[in-house]
Amino acid sequence: MKTNRVIAAVIAGILVATPVRAEMKSGDFMNPITDVAWQEIFPIKIGGISMFGGSNYDTDDPADFPICICPAPPPMFIKVGISMSFWEPARLIETVATPYYFPNMGFGISMGGTEGFLSGKNQEMNNASNEQSSFAQAHYMIFAVWSMLGLLVDFVCVEQSGFDIAYLTELDPLWQDDELAFIIQPEALLFANQYAQMACMSDSASVNTYSPLDPLFWCIGNNSAYPMTGHVGDENLIQANATIAARMIFKLAREMLICDTGIDLCGCQPTPIWQKSHYKMHAARPTVRQIAYPVGKSQFFYGSNLNPSFKGPKGPGDEFLWVLFRKRACCAFSYTMMDSIPIDDLSGGLP
Repeated sequence: MKTNRVIAAVIAGILVATPVRAEMKSGDFMNPITDVAWQEIFPIKIGGISMFGGSNYDTDDPADFPICICPAPPPMFIKVGISMSFWEPARLIETVATPYYFPNMGFGISMGGTEGFLSGKNQEMNNASNEQSSFAQAHYMIFAVWSMLGLLVDFVCVEQSGFDIAYLTELDPLWQDDELAFIIQPEALLFANQYAQMACMSDSASVNTYSPLDPLFWCIGNNSAYPMTGHVGDENLIQANATIAARMIFKLAREMLICDTGIDLCGCQPTPIWQKSHYKMHAARPTVRQIAYPVGKSQFFYGSNLNPSFKGPKGPGDEFLWVLFRKRACCAFSYTMMDSIPIDDLSGGLP
């Protein structure tokens, strides 16, 4: 928890100490009622039985058996409950070409002229090639929408938190430099070849039918999960930004700053190699899409008029906001003192 407080204090200090840029693009705060694809919380599985369906995507989870047993502190030692799983709209990810701009809140901050160095854009990868790349910064935000709306606040499987800016890549040198990022991704050397990338064709075909291939963890559809930076070799701005948002998940998982809530009924598990099928996203800015897709799905299915060249009713173009749904599995309807410890990203420790 101390780590979380230190990060929050640093970010709050930056926001207070730096002036808001008057020339910055405008936007409006995301409406948690109308801008979230609520049907994506389904299916809900209770006691190994799917009680409610309706979503276009689901994945395997440990809630296949009706009864769950988890460790508990003495003198109880164990707790017995009913297995449950659902999809939780828990986080927001902004991918922005304008550094320190927050489309979800509609303002940006000035950092003394350093924004140009951090700006995102489409550019040629080298002078001898017509290939294009894209670059963007990313902001990872805690968005415990159930708690924010005051719903299910007594339910042990729902995160009790609020809204917070948890991570800014503008402050992370590893996000800006592909070579420097090698520090946290040495295995990238194994996948920097045409054979490994050709395997991503399989993931691309499979994810477009709602079946992402977890064994191909280095693939995000046709794009690569490496390097874990904001540089993507894709000139399609929508696809590139969706890939950048997915890389943000993988990067934070690699750095042990987030954990996977869909693996173990008894607690959140660290995943330095992510299980990408446990995440899905939908766009909420520049325009809202009311359907979520597994990471890596082609923008062909959702990108039409998503990023208009003019300023739309929900804010400017080229700045994206993604609602992140994560698979949530838990041992419900039982309570011990251990349940009072929140499963919260960036908390400095896991339950």
